[in-house]
Amino acid sequence: MDRQSGLKIIKVAEYGVVIIIALATLLAIGQEIAVIVTAGGVAIADLLLLFIYLEVLAMVSNFVESGKVPVRMPLYISIVALARYLILDMKNMDDLRITAVAAAALILAVTVFVIRIGQIKFPYPTRNQRETEKQKP
Repeated sequence: MDRQSGLKIIKVAEYGVVIIIALATLLAIGQEIAVIVTAGGVAIADLLLLFIYLEVLAMVSNFVESGKVPVRMPLYISIVALARYLILDMKNMDDLRITAVAAAALILAVTVFVIRIGQIKFPYPTRNQRETEKQKP
């Protein structure tokens, strides 16, 4: 198998998995909406879970459009998941666990900030810039 065929197979596999992720996320959204309707009300935990699903769909959309997944998107999802965890289980957590989860969320937020600063100060070269660099002797 040549390199080009191998790359095509990998691309097809990537898009197949992305479709599965999108469909599973849509199914999970439907299930969560059913839970909300059955309960007859919306809790903040439900909204945060729907927001997590929305971020996953945005990540899938971003991948389909650009072929890349920005590192920040999973970090955002992680921060919301930690917030949801705190909201749902705070009554059952001891002080040390609450502090640890809050510290983890803070570390993730600082990580997002550092990555963002890095992207501004050291942007990736555009395709044109890379091609121009390749052509230089």
